[in-house]
Amino acid sequence: VANTGFLSLCAHGRITGLAVEAGAGVSHVTSVCQGQTLRKGTHRLGVAGQLLSSHLHQLLLESPNKPWALQALRRTTLTQLKEQCCYVSLDYETELQEKGSHHSATFQLPDGYCITLGKERFCCPEPLFQPKLLQHSSPGIHQLAWQSLQTVPEHSRRDMLGNIVLSGGSSMFPGFPERMCLGLNLLFQGTGFHIEVLASPERGTAAWRGGSMAASLTSFQHEWMTKGEYQEHGAEYMHMKF
Repeated sequence: VANTGFLSLCAHGRITGLAVEAGAGVSHVTSVCQGQTLRKGTHRLGVAGQLLSSHLHQLLLESPNKPWALQALRRTTLTQLKEQCCYVSLDYETELQEKGSHHSATFQLPDGYCITLGKERFCCPEPLFQPKLLQHSSPGIHQLAWQSLQTVPEHSRRDMLGNIVLSGGSSMFPGFPERMCLGLNLLFQGTGFHIEVLASPERGTAAWRGGSMAASLTSFQHEWMTKGEYQEHGAEYMHMKF
């Protein structure tokens, strides 16, 4: 059993850093130092992919699109719509106020009906950075990352700042890495630090790839419980072994 934040760092060849995970069911920020997760540096955000899909559905029902065509959208269709058309805005308030500042997108539903998305494109993922839009009291994911970094001992913080890794399917929105950088640099303004994030094109499956890499190491071979051990001692042996 391994922490997904640590595995996401492993996928980038690191054992120290900050993992910013935006997944399907939940988002996390995890500080990891020399392979050890820091409990005080771990924060959870209840806004993630599934909730964003529901949010997109609600936005579409309130839009000029014909509601009857949108009432029974399947979750798989909503997910495709979200992944193909939505993006994170670098200036949410401006785009919201100035209609000409964003471009619309067209999506064809399985029944052939086409819908047009306008502001829904960038309003959908915005709760990751402004959870209050969905009545969540938590800070945004960039603020949680900043809070996590504040818990790291000062002598290790510079290493952390150079190894901020994004992972999870909900981090794949166009504009997400840039918005993270923008938000963190504003929070660190005046400290002399310039923040960059590591955003691999394969970050959607970073935790899985990190797990595969960790399990393939020769040093890992004595870490698992064999089938024979399980059959001999039962499930309780897991608590003794790990």
